[in-house]
Amino acid sequence: MDEEKLTCETNHIHDEVCEQVSLDMPDEDVLYDVAELFKIFGDSTRVRILSALAQAEMCVCDIGAVLNMTKSAVSHQLRILRQAKLVKNRRYGKEIFYSLDDDHVLSIINIALEHIAEG
Repeated sequence: MDEEKLTCETNHIHDEVCEQVSLDMPDEDVLYDVAELFKIFGDSTRVRILSALAQAEMCVCDIGAVLNMTKSAVSHQLRILRQAKLVKNRRYGKEIFYSLDDDHVLSIINIALEHIAEG
């Protein structure tokens, strides 16, 4: 498709639409935080960990075994995911188990998977 044909042939601003969109847009700070969240999802290793945790609560050793990663590498990524409030942990004796922080994280993963499957 010719790129030029994908733009308007006239220069006409639809004031009512622009005004409504401007009123409904989230604040810049909120949009910045959304972009930062998507950066976290931009790493395939972190997405793999989130996908594993979408299946079951797991400890670092389990995640490493499933994803063929070292404990150190898993721990590093879990730290990032925890700081972003995408995963949470709980201690059971000497072990720490990780799970998705809430249903929103699971929804994001599922929506992304559905979108890719449609492709």
